[in-house]
Amino acid sequence: MHQSDHDIRNRLLIARLPAMPQILIKLIEHLQADDLGMPELAALIANDAGMTSKILAVANSSAYHRASRAAGLEQSLVALGTDMIKTLVISESVFQTFNNFPHSGSTDLRAFWKHSLTAAVVARELAKRMDYAQHEEAYLAGLLHNVGRLALLATAPREYAFNFTARDDDDLCAVEQRTLQITHTEAGAWLIERWHLDSFLADSVLYHHEPSARLQAAHPLIRIVHLAHLMATSEPDAAAIAEAGALCGQHDDDIAAIGAQAVRQVAKSAAMLGIDLAGADDIPSPPAYAPAPLDPVRQRLAEEVRNLVLVSEVGQSFARQQGESGLLESMTRSARILFDFDNAVILLENPTGHALVGVPTGDQQRIGEFSIPLARGSSIADSALARTLAFVKRDAAGLGLAEEQLFRLLGTDSLVCLPLVAGGRCLGVLIGGLAAWQVPACQKRERFLQAFGSQAAGALETALSERGHAHRQLAHVAEEYREASRRVVHEVNNPLSIIKNYLSVLDGKLAKREPVVGEMSILNEEIDRVGQLINGLADLQPSAPARATNVTRVVDEVLRLLRATDFVPPAVQIHASMHDDAAEIEGDADILKQVLLNLVKNAVEALGSSGRIEISNRGHVIRERALYVELVVGDNGPGLSPEVLANLFSAVRSTKDGAHHGLGLSIVHGLVKKLGGVITCRSGRTGTTFEILLPALRATLLAGAKPRAMDSV
Repeated sequence: MHQSDHDIRNRLLIARLPAMPQILIKLIEHLQADDLGMPELAALIANDAGMTSKILAVANSSAYHRASRAAGLEQSLVALGTDMIKTLVISESVFQTFNNFPHSGSTDLRAFWKHSLTAAVVARELAKRMDYAQHEEAYLAGLLHNVGRLALLATAPREYAFNFTARDDDDLCAVEQRTLQITHTEAGAWLIERWHLDSFLADSVLYHHEPSARLQAAHPLIRIVHLAHLMATSEPDAAAIAEAGALCGQHDDDIAAIGAQAVRQVAKSAAMLGIDLAGADDIPSPPAYAPAPLDPVRQRLAEEVRNLVLVSEVGQSFARQQGESGLLESMTRSARILFDFDNAVILLENPTGHALVGVPTGDQQRIGEFSIPLARGSSIADSALARTLAFVKRDAAGLGLAEEQLFRLLGTDSLVCLPLVAGGRCLGVLIGGLAAWQVPACQKRERFLQAFGSQAAGALETALSERGHAHRQLAHVAEEYREASRRVVHEVNNPLSIIKNYLSVLDGKLAKREPVVGEMSILNEEIDRVGQLINGLADLQPSAPARATNVTRVVDEVLRLLRATDFVPPAVQIHASMHDDAAEIEGDADILKQVLLNLVKNAVEALGSSGRIEISNRGHVIRERALYVELVVGDNGPGLSPEVLANLFSAVRSTKDGAHHGLGLSIVHGLVKKLGGVITCRSGRTGTTFEILLPALRATLLAGAKPRAMDSV
């Protein structure tokens, strides 16, 4: 695929290209300062375990060592000499750097090594003959002159794989320029400048393919590397070599002698460095190849298809994310990869729709404190309000404080503002940071950006909808819990009132030294009932299975509780009429006790200071083919108003005082349903009657009960 100049340079920036080893940087500093002697060399090498091992290996080889004992580092340095040590340090450092380039391990580099090593040896010999003082610098420049080819292979392996092995000539540079818009000479010079080597090394790499006519007044190192490169090629051009030799003051005989010497020196150096060059000359070097340029219409069509596929993949990736934070993280990560953003952040519209608020993602946590008002005048706000893509430059006129903050936060020259629009609503803005030179290429991908924004907005809308649903569910649960809490507090008031009254009775009896066993038993029962009610709120205990309950016994317990205290005014009479043959129901006695206490309490409050309350068991009835026991609680009070009757069993506001008024009958209704029963009410001027049907014990039918039929209650 055709890449722009800016694109390939950006890929060089983000590629994981190796850094120059520290030992080589220190060595060059000493060489440039002319203060490198054996002590400085020894200190450098001693700090590098790998280099120490290499020096010891060479010094103890058959070429240098004759003693029976292995030579230590000091002996090795003396044996090798300063020149050989410098050559080894430079060569080993550079070759280790070359081996760390991506894809170098999977590529046959024998021809590349031989060409680089030959150029280095030739360059050093030329430096000596031309009285150029920095011999080692010339050697290093020769080694590095083609490092740009490794950089291009690492950065664009698919586009450059074939041309990495192509013949290294002017045609190669032309093909590189046409296909990548950068040559290996430019890439190599850029990389050396990135290593901060303070010399003409970068220039010597940049100009080594220049015509000799242009280099007549060039720096000696540039002319040296130019000639060394020509002499190291597998198919040398005699005329070009002679012309370059003249620039360096070397005649044909000199060049021939240097070439012959280089062959021997390269073989020796390769052996010492452990580099296998066998068969390097047999590796073919075909002419550079450039694919035919695509037809513009076909190229555009191919790009559109590619974008459609990418957008589809992005949409599926968003759909796979779990939770809103994972989705936002995926959105910023995908934007950075697809559009080469240096950084990306997301601003979402706040609930009131008056501002865009930062969302923390990944390493951009500070953005959570960031906010931009949704008002005209801000480039980012204008982009969101108009729902249009916008590009903002750091030096643009009239930038607001918010934009300036974002530029500092993202550390870029330009911003891309991509509105996230779904269903006609702008949910927020994705802001990408990029260098100014990247803007034109990004503008060409406007349709792709908008398609990406649509996918992101759709996924975000779904996530926000799910979050809203979750919030509504939580609110519903919270409301249910609050309602249950109010009910429990209401119900706890009944046993607490009884406990309070019994405590006053207990005080009187204890003062008279009368027995209090019965009162203590009732107090324990009511305290247990308070605990059961509270446990029911937290659902700490599972519901007990239905069990047989004697209605008569429960009514007796309720009356005993009420009569032993001043809960019922003296002028209010309570009468009970029980049916001996229809006393057993299926249900919990404590729940029935709660129901009766609530109904009697309501009746007492309706009667005031005087009146009559009746609790009666009317026996068995059948309703809808089920057997029930009918229990009735009535009073002769003034009756209930039509408004109260209309909402009788709902939790509505009543005329009673207190924080939980209006809950009693709704609680009674719920408790009767819990028992599997039915409750109805009749009310008029002569009083109010509550009729309760409770499921009769199943064994009752077997005992021969004769119930009465009941069509309606």
